[in-house]
Amino acid sequence: MMTPTTGWGTTTTLYGEGVARERLVVIGGDAAGMSAASGARRRKTVDELEIVAFERGNYTSYAACGLPYFVADVVDAIDDLIARHPDEFRDNQDIDVHMRHEVVSIDLDRRRVTVRDLEANAERDEPFDQLVIATGAVPRRPALERSDAAGIFGIQTVTDGAALRDYIVEQKPKNAVVVGGGYIGLEMAEAMKRRGLAVTIVDSGPQVMSTLDPDMGAMVGDAIRGLGCEVHTGTRVQAFETDSDSHVKAVVSDQGTYAADLVVLGLGVLPDVALAQAAGITIGITGAIATDRRMATNVAGVWSAGDCVETYHRVARRPVNIALGTHANKQGRAIGVNATGGHLTFPGVIGTAVTKICELEVARTGLTEREATAAGFEYVTATIESTTRASYYPGASPITVKVLAERGTGRLIGAQIIGREGAAKRVDVMAAAIWNEMTAEEFASLDLGYAPPFSPVWDPTLIAARRVDAAAAVSADDARARSLP
Repeated sequence: MMTPTTGWGTTTTLYGEGVARERLVVIGGDAAGMSAASGARRRKTVDELEIVAFERGNYTSYAACGLPYFVADVVDAIDDLIARHPDEFRDNQDIDVHMRHEVVSIDLDRRRVTVRDLEANAERDEPFDQLVIATGAVPRRPALERSDAAGIFGIQTVTDGAALRDYIVEQKPKNAVVVGGGYIGLEMAEAMKRRGLAVTIVDSGPQVMSTLDPDMGAMVGDAIRGLGCEVHTGTRVQAFETDSDSHVKAVVSDQGTYAADLVVLGLGVLPDVALAQAAGITIGITGAIATDRRMATNVAGVWSAGDCVETYHRVARRPVNIALGTHANKQGRAIGVNATGGHLTFPGVIGTAVTKICELEVARTGLTEREATAAGFEYVTATIESTTRASYYPGASPITVKVLAERGTGRLIGAQIIGREGAAKRVDVMAAAIWNEMTAEEFASLDLGYAPPFSPVWDPTLIAARRVDAAAAVSADDARARSLP
């Protein structure tokens, strides 16, 4: 642990006879920040460590991934998305949480942050011995005039979701345009459709769900069209038109103009690094905050976690910035241990993600073909079609599994799965195999559970592994043949 010294531990106070109490300040009250705070409190009592958290929003520890379901009215109340309220941290863990307080600057030399009380519109300095930067991410917005017009929403926080749902109830829009066809864009498109709106999806890429290979992404595109959404790919938004009251009324693209009294931006997010960058903390090649595997920044006693940091991709073997709550919680936990004298590393990610579009479950892990090429892999693929249960068992439905393996070695490097109920979570066993660098041959012999209500006798993942193993072996033979004189 980087122990405070007279040089930078300027806020340490004494309790009792010579007992020093450190001060840990946390910027950000969601998954990463509050995981770090809770982890630190489990290891240090309030007499040993004062913990203060500042959150500029209205909620702590909320489930951002549940926002599309809240907007769709599948989830009834905002409270259903809140894992822990501020009072729970204050009363149960002695963590002093300040809501509606925004940290506006960090002074690393003086070990101070400047905090703005958004309700009182007043600023004050707060000292720290150790600092956790968990500022999260902000929605991407197109650099276009009127992109902040009334009726245009980015979705990142619970407040964003509440504002959108209120707008739908109060304004009763009829035509929604979703800009962007990734996870959030498609989930929000389905939410709008559930609320009875006509929905148009506009995406600048050649397909929706660009985190999948084109052949797999096409299946998702077909599903969202089957829901009744218009989908325009290869279409770039150029402007937003507004009415006399400055409400959005249309989205102008290079392929045409689409009527819209509601626009949802599903363009993904950017790491919120402005505060860290202004303080002189190193920003990595992805544009996110650089840390080591203990989640330490380049400044002693300053840690960072969550959507604002970059992390190591174990297959691509390079830094990536992937905004997921699963990562944020694990990274925050590591900080809680490391900031209190322990040692815990966050070993990286492999890009595992799942979603549900209409009745279609979508999953991926490891690398897609495009990502594998960018990472320098020579690879083979296999795609198989099977059923989620034994074909004769009621409820069996189609499932498609695509697997990538390194040419020659047969090492598994990626998998994508699309199907109906019972499909997506099969990706977890693929993720475990890829994480541990198993070969397709090894995977194909795994002792997986079988019963007709759950899978065919040969699970679809095993069939795909067997198929890609054969392809990798043929590729290896071809390579040896080409090397012969």
